[in-house]
Amino acid sequence: MTKTVDKRDAQGQGSVREANVEAFLDAAERLLIREGAAGISTRQLAAESGQNHGLVHYYFGSVEELLLQTLERFTGRVLERQREMYGAAGSFRDKWRVAMGFLEDDLESGYPKVWAELEALAWNRPEVQVRMRAVNEAWRTLLRDALAEAIEEYDLADSGFSAEALAALVMQFNKGLLFERLVGFDRGHAELLDSIEGWLASLAEAKS
Repeated sequence: MTKTVDKRDAQGQGSVREANVEAFLDAAERLLIREGAAGISTRQLAAESGQNHGLVHYYFGSVEELLLQTLERFTGRVLERQREMYGAAGSFRDKWRVAMGFLEDDLESGYPKVWAELEALAWNRPEVQVRMRAVNEAWRTLLRDALAEAIEEYDLADSGFSAEALAALVMQFNKGLLFERLVGFDRGHAELLDSIEGWLASLAEAKS
């Protein structure tokens, strides 16, 4: 009987902790999107989340750790969406078109803003750079695997670009589009996307 009560208590405490942690992560996400990383305080996080400000350090150790976990959680959601999309049936051209549509969804959700804020924070903090590299590695690996399939689909093995090289190019291309859009600049974006779409169409026609 005692063991059953203890187990329930432990589960209840775990549920409370998980709920509080999620509340802080949700709050940090909103603050990063709305106000940016600079100056986010434990009291701001507490007010935004409806929690006691002392719990920030209790659960996360620091505001910086909370912000990093916020980006990592957000990245996990977006990467899962991308994996599902690239893993589905269909041509790479169709998947590319969907992926470019996701850029608009990501801008609306605030993901590029959160990513950019944490990248800027990492420039002068080696300990933050380690975590940011892990986020970049996850994206780079996903793109490399998707582009390896594209190389095979369109017979591009002799193009001079490996999947790794193309993944680096596409990742910088995507980040460039998103980060420019964050400051309201999109000159040439539509023309570039149209040109890539035309190139993919020509590759598909050459295979047919």
